Amino acid sequence: MNFDLTEEHKMIRDMCRGFSREVIAPRAEEIERTGEYPYDIINQMAELGMMGIPIPEAYGGSGGDWVGIHLCIEEISRGDATLGALLDVTTSIVAQELDVFGTEEQKKRWLVPIARGEKIGAFGLTEPDAGSDAGSIRTTAMLKGDEWVVNGTKQFITNIGLDNASIIIIAAVSKKASQGRGRISTFIVPKDSPGFYLGKRYEKLGWHGSATHEVTFEDCRIPEDHLLGSATKGFSQHLAVLQTGRISIAAICVGVAQACLDESLRYAKERVQFKSPISNFQTIQFKLADMSVAIELARNEYLKAAWLKDEARKHAFEATVAKLFASEMLEKVASDAVQIHGGYGLMAEYPVSRYYKGAKVLQIVEGTSEVMRIILSRELGLG
Repeated sequence: MNFDLTEEHKMIRDMCRGFSREVIAPRAEEIERTGEYPYDIINQMAELGMMGIPIPEAYGGSGGDWVGIHLCIEEISRGDATLGALLDVTTSIVAQELDVFGTEEQKKRWLVPIARGEKIGAFGLTEPDAGSDAGSIRTTAMLKGDEWVVNGTKQFITNIGLDNASIIIIAAVSKKASQGRGRISTFIVPKDSPGFYLGKRYEKLGWHGSATHEVTFEDCRIPEDHLLGSATKGFSQHLAVLQTGRISIAAICVGVAQACLDESLRYAKERVQFKSPISNFQTIQFKLADMSVAIELARNEYLKAAWLKDEARKHAFEATVAKLFASEMLEKVASDAVQIHGGYGLMAEYPVSRYYKGAKVLQIVEGTSEVMRIILSRELGLG
């Protein structure tokens, strides 16, 4: 088994690391404080080809792989997690679902501009009464003539409030008769569709730079050919891409955790107490050592899951493990980073306070820790 990154992977990692350090990190506090999305940074990310790394060249991508995009997501998240989340939703979920399940016409119309970074995509599964129980969604899409008429509400939608967001891919009930999950289909809904309403922007605990909104469909009409994939397999299509999304969440967690360690190492070497840098104290050394161990284990797990996906092998277990372990690892690492900083760690001008506030988000999005444990229990043949 070869654990070495390829030269291409190293190039992607180093490019994204340098960009994150030089362009994103200096703006991260401003992004969090103002909640204003950095369109100039997104444009630069697009110019560097980040949005299309795993997408075939024929559809505007660079024809790379899933290890490559996840190395990119880790490094970008090291500068700011909300930009890592943009890559997760746009590339790992929306672009992948279009690439795998879309028709040739759908790919040319929507995948190409997303892979090129000209447009951003959003993903709508969660509803007010359907969170972890995603199969209980109530949004409907009924075929009337040559149009689907969509009604319902989606919440906690990342990216949809951005000026360059073009579409939202949603799950909706498309059959009146109860047919289990087979009644759920997937649809491409352009943001400018009649009956599409962008709701309130959520004020979150952290991640203020992420444009997260509620979306309402009131007799929203879309053409019949906006059905994505099989009419009876929309739910399974969503779950398939969410596996990749969980690898992406793990990569985001590792990037933020690495930033926690970087800041804590720097601070510990500079902060003097009792006439000595606190990095000389064993209790601080042990915290830093434990942080580095946890980060390395989480990184190895998400890379394994991404590699298995590239090999077209089963990876549901590994993706779930990666998401669960990395998100819970980050909460502990971020807490230790604040503890090392002491009172300064509570101050907004110190990055670790931002990392700590944002850590909890990653235990909830794209499957809570509890749901991850349910999935793993089933993988073990329990329940």
